[in-house]
Amino acid sequence: SRGAEGAAAPPVFTWLSDGTKDSESFTAAARDQFQEELVIRPLHSGDIYASFQFRTLWDTDFLQERQKVSHYRLFPKSLGQVLSKFSVRELHISFTQGFWRTMQWGQPFIPSPPGAELWVWFHDTVSDVDGNWKELTNVLSGIFCASLNFIDLTNTVQPSASFKPLGLGNATDHRFLRYATLPREIVCTENLTPWKKLLPCGSKAGLSVLLKSEKLFHSSFHSQAVHIRPVCQDEQCTSKAWELRQTLNVVFDLYTSGQGKKEWSLFKMFSRTLTEACPLATSSKVYVDITDNPEVKLKQQTVVLGDRRTYSVFDLTRAEMFGQLRSLNLLLRDMLRPLLHAERYVAGFGLQTGEIHTVIYNNHPYRAFPVLLMDSVPWYLQLYIHTLTVTSKSRDNKPSYIHYQPAKDRHRPHLLEMLIQLPPHSMTEVTVQFERALLKWTEYTPDPNHGFYVGSSVVSALVPSMVAMNTNFTQDQPLFSSFVPVKEESSYFVRVYTEPLLVNLPTPDFSMPYNVICLTCTVVAVGYGSFYNLLTRTFQVDEPSLPLAKRLANLIRRIRGVPLLA
Repeated sequence: SRGAEGAAAPPVFTWLSDGTKDSESFTAAARDQFQEELVIRPLHSGDIYASFQFRTLWDTDFLQERQKVSHYRLFPKSLGQVLSKFSVRELHISFTQGFWRTMQWGQPFIPSPPGAELWVWFHDTVSDVDGNWKELTNVLSGIFCASLNFIDLTNTVQPSASFKPLGLGNATDHRFLRYATLPREIVCTENLTPWKKLLPCGSKAGLSVLLKSEKLFHSSFHSQAVHIRPVCQDEQCTSKAWELRQTLNVVFDLYTSGQGKKEWSLFKMFSRTLTEACPLATSSKVYVDITDNPEVKLKQQTVVLGDRRTYSVFDLTRAEMFGQLRSLNLLLRDMLRPLLHAERYVAGFGLQTGEIHTVIYNNHPYRAFPVLLMDSVPWYLQLYIHTLTVTSKSRDNKPSYIHYQPAKDRHRPHLLEMLIQLPPHSMTEVTVQFERALLKWTEYTPDPNHGFYVGSSVVSALVPSMVAMNTNFTQDQPLFSSFVPVKEESSYFVRVYTEPLLVNLPTPDFSMPYNVICLTCTVVAVGYGSFYNLLTRTFQVDEPSLPLAKRLANLIRRIRGVPLLA
């Protein structure tokens, strides 16, 4: 069972066959923890970046205690059953509307590509990974009200190095990893509503009261995600738990909305204010980036993505934070260039051949570092891998690692992974030629002239930090700085997504079949209709009618009872 939204859940007991209570189940249910966090960062472009994170920890093991897990307090039961049924070790899913502009906004806390992205690590005991993957996508499609059921073998890949487990376990056998994207997936309220229902307090209390659909989708960028993984609860890893991390990132353009660029507030962005923390949350905080406003009090310094930032912290669990009006509305009046940036575009002319260009920028002034590039290209773009070139500063840059899996028509896409060394302060360009395939007329979308979407490239790297970092484990650190574990104090992990591509394919004139069908139907209707009319019509002799004078005379004769005129 699960507690009602906005109120503490009642104790959960398991009644045994002898009528006694199972205290062990109650203790396990009571070990749940829930934290919520909101980070607000004013960007130099005039936009406002708001990042929500909701973290639920459950001290249980679905894989080892599959038959014993029957009670749910804070962890959503729908996701718990999915982990247990399909033997999922890690699950990462995101729905994004818009494209993150790295050069104007900097690096996001947790990146995601446009559309839908899903990558899952299965347990090594799974015998039919493809079967579990197919069933899992259909179940997640129903949970999040999305089009994940369109994920099949034609758009699924098995990366060998780009996606490693983010939780416990050293299992890196890529046979149990599946990755897929739907770059054309449209994100709307239907996806946000089930996402909010996974929260212990729903949208009734805490930071989730700010999640108003009309405001969130009237923004420049919107991304919601769910990340599930096994984690340690202490530095020695003596206690393990399942972590559910729900994130929502949104960028508001206050200038286009007519609110100006000089000030912002919670009410202007969300049309609501905070009234209380979630009663089930052990931690509820709001972080406001005041790096450019040092006069603000309540400071806390944290190294985020290699940059030392200063935040003003508001603890919602303190009653005095809301005042007598029971309302909190933050108001502030009045970035460094990202070290790693990537973009991609299609070149060429005509509808036969073309080139895919991926450009990666290293803006570090004196440090070189390697990056791992992953490209997943649909099968109908036939890559000429012998034309692959990598150049840095007008010189050839030979990758130190290349993994290429060719596509099979109508079965699987191309998969290309490369480890490239980026020189300091340089631009590296990766180019490969392709040829467009001619699809069957039944394989075209309802709007084929719009084009076909190709998913984003993924660039993963350990970027050198500009400041000293502290990687010691602590439960008090902000949630946004603890998602990706980093063992080196001189680097931090960054994953960058490029723009999705829109490629035109040779499209037949679909009006010609329509014209042929109309002409054929017309000929058949005229010919067969006339022949059928002749066969089924009956003919009768029509006698000539009498003149009007004789008809009047016969009428008079009929009244008088005399014989009628012939």
